[in-house]
Amino acid sequence: MRKLFIVACLVSCIKIAAQSSSSDSGTFLIHKFEQHIGREKYTVTKNANTLKYNIDFAYTDRGSPVTLKAMLQLNPNLQPLAFTIKGGTSRFSSVNDSVVINNKTVEMRIDDSSFNEPLQQNSFTIAGYSPATAQMLLIQYWKKHDKPANIHTIPFGSVQVRIDGLDTFSFNHNSLILERYVITGLIWGNELLWADKNGQLYCLITNDAEGDKQEMMLDAYESLLPTFIDKAAIDGMRLFINTAKPSSQKHDVIAIKGGTIIDVVNKTSIPGGVVVIENGMIKSVGTANTVNIPSDAFVIDAAGKAILPGLWDMHSHFEQAEWGPAYLAAGVTTVRDCGNEFGYINSIQKAIDDGHGIGPHILKAGIIDGKGPYALGIIQADTKQQAVEAVQRYNENGFVQIKIYSSMKPEIVKAVCDEAHRLGLTVTGHIPGGMTLQQGVDSGMDMVNHVQYVGSVMKPNKADSLISVDDSTNKGVLEFIKTHHVVIDPTLGVYELVFRPLKNSITSIEPAFSTLPAPLQKIFVNTGMEDERYLRYGSILMKNYKAIVKAMYDDGVPIVAGTDMDFPGYSVDRELELYVESGLTPMQAIETATIIPATVMKQANITGSIETAKRADILIIDGDPLQDIRNLRKVVTIIKDGNIYDPLQLHKIAGFNVK
Repeated sequence: MRKLFIVACLVSCIKIAAQSSSSDSGTFLIHKFEQHIGREKYTVTKNANTLKYNIDFAYTDRGSPVTLKAMLQLNPNLQPLAFTIKGGTSRFSSVNDSVVINNKTVEMRIDDSSFNEPLQQNSFTIAGYSPATAQMLLIQYWKKHDKPANIHTIPFGSVQVRIDGLDTFSFNHNSLILERYVITGLIWGNELLWADKNGQLYCLITNDAEGDKQEMMLDAYESLLPTFIDKAAIDGMRLFINTAKPSSQKHDVIAIKGGTIIDVVNKTSIPGGVVVIENGMIKSVGTANTVNIPSDAFVIDAAGKAILPGLWDMHSHFEQAEWGPAYLAAGVTTVRDCGNEFGYINSIQKAIDDGHGIGPHILKAGIIDGKGPYALGIIQADTKQQAVEAVQRYNENGFVQIKIYSSMKPEIVKAVCDEAHRLGLTVTGHIPGGMTLQQGVDSGMDMVNHVQYVGSVMKPNKADSLISVDDSTNKGVLEFIKTHHVVIDPTLGVYELVFRPLKNSITSIEPAFSTLPAPLQKIFVNTGMEDERYLRYGSILMKNYKAIVKAMYDDGVPIVAGTDMDFPGYSVDRELELYVESGLTPMQAIETATIIPATVMKQANITGSIETAKRADILIIDGDPLQDIRNLRKVVTIIKDGNIYDPLQLHKIAGFNVK
């Protein structure tokens, strides 16, 4: 009955809009990694009683089309009357919502469920970061309705809108003055938007449903995008720090006593351990019988707890300021940013290093792709000269590694590797289309992202599609990887999330799911596949990938823990849990997130283990991770560079629902 009511109201609205109407339109260009990947076009039909916006949103991300259609109907006071949105919000997630507002009642259909609720004051219809047109109308609604402190969003949630200042841009030799807006609540963290005094949107910098940076520009002003991106990095960190006001304890001398030190170098543990820290560096390590605690030390009692080196995430994409405290709260003190927007990651790293931001140490891997339908980003090389110039640009800006992406030509891969090695940089990345893992390594790649590229050169059994690591062909692959000293970050967690059967509770993957910021929960709960496809495809691949990880580790291949984002911070815990499920011991899994990444990134002399003269990047957990790897989730204290952080506070300022 509710569905019939909604359809009848929509038909009625359409008939009204057809009377005495006029039309208008606008276009926003959609970008990812600064690359133009699609467009959003809206048309407006107006009459005396209604404004009706029809919106077509479409882009192609690495060969995958993402299309979304929306309709938003408003009265002349910009109060919503009806709203429909259906389609993709990323390569892996979708939305299908309908809303009709009638006589102070909101009738809603979310996927296959229908329900209603009373219309609240200051309400607007919007369902996430896309389309940009809806965010533009949200701003106009906010201004027209006396700038309320909070707007209830239909069908779910609430947002806060504020003007953060004025910015002046130079465009075609003229000054362009725009209002800078901040919207909080649609995505995790803050969005930044720029609009003129009439509310016409010029630029929206947001995160899509995969967590990647996405920009939408009014079409005529696309050339200003790099300027907006640089401003967004600086302003985003400033906004976060000013709002969150993160704090840490700082002491010249710190002593941790009574806990069990996890020694990842000697693969053992030291009960009743003592760690003395002076000026952010580890001064001494041992037991109470061998280490004297200075009288002026700030003492942390770790009795009954474990003391570990700070964890690494070797496949991060640091897309917003909130990732910083989320990582630290989970005990992650170092990340390798495996491809980002050039100006954005430089600004984020500088803010953290200069003490104006909060987050882990960042090692930057600069992404280079080639032209093609699956290309990512604007730093592309199709000639050897372009390859050399791109590598040199990254090197000059403090990047320690180059990341190859999927559309690069084979001959250019070698050119990139040659120049990177000449400058002392290593090379990681995807195996480009048309190449095998062996060809990528022979061209000079030192590391490979994602276990799928190992599986793609192995031979599965014909009967069940499973991979036997004892097969002679597959043994040859493992021997090749080992003898060429190739480093692999498997990213098992991202495959588990994408392959998971949607009928299963997501808490089986992430037990802290309910603590995630609400916008992230909605994205993740819709990520996965139907049960039939999981049984036919996803479950087989996960079995194969786990078997490969175990075989590689046993064969002496350097495995490093990387997540490719997923659940902020927590995904490192899940990655290590999956390694244990694959057959590694908890100690071996912990090595993949501590001493092994520090070694392969040439940082083992300063970090990666709890040893004298190393950086004081340490976490304390309530439990023994060598007995149960899941105890890694029980972080009680984080120390980075000698600064002491409380994980509860860090999670709160990152927007997590923790108590």
